[in-house]
Amino acid sequence: MEEKVISTNRYASHEYFVLEKIEAGIVLEGSEVKSLRLNSCNLKDSFCVVYNGELLLKNMHIALYDNAGAFNTKNSRRDRKLLLHKSEIIRLFSKVNQKGLTLVPLKIYFKQALVKVELGLCQGKHTYDKKRSIMEKDLKREKEREIKNYK
Repeated sequence: MEEKVISTNRYASHEYFVLEKIEAGIVLEGSEVKSLRLNSCNLKDSFCVVYNGELLLKNMHIALYDNAGAFNTKNSRRDRKLLLHKSEIIRLFSKVNQKGLTLVPLKIYFKQALVKVELGLCQGKHTYDKKRSIMEKDLKREKEREIKNYK
C-alpha cells in the first residue's frame, strides 16, 4: 500500500520517547482534505485526549482552503475526532491514566484515498535525555562525514 506523507511531527521525537505506534482514521471536512492535498498542515504542539469515550485530536492546524467558499470551516485548529475501535480507545486511555504517558500525533498521511494519523504512545524526555540524543545525532553525522571524506 502506498503512503503519501503529508506532515511529520519532528518535535515529538525530540521531546518524547515513542513506546508504541497506532494508526487511526480522522474525521475531516472536504475542504480540509483538499487543503491537506496541498500539504498545508502543522502537527507541532498537537496532542490527543479521550473525551466521552471518543479520541480527539487537539490543536492540529490545517490551513483554510481558499476555493471552499461559504462551506469553509473558519477554525483551522478545531478538535478533530479520531477513529479507533472502542477496545483500542479504552486500552490507550488506561495506559495514559496509569503510567503518565501521552498520546501524540507523529505523522499524517494518505493511505490510498483515506487520511490516516499515526499516533505515538509517548513518555516525556528529561533534559539530560534530550542532550544525549542531540550528542548521538552529532556523533553519527560526524562519523558519516568522515566516511564520506575517506572514500
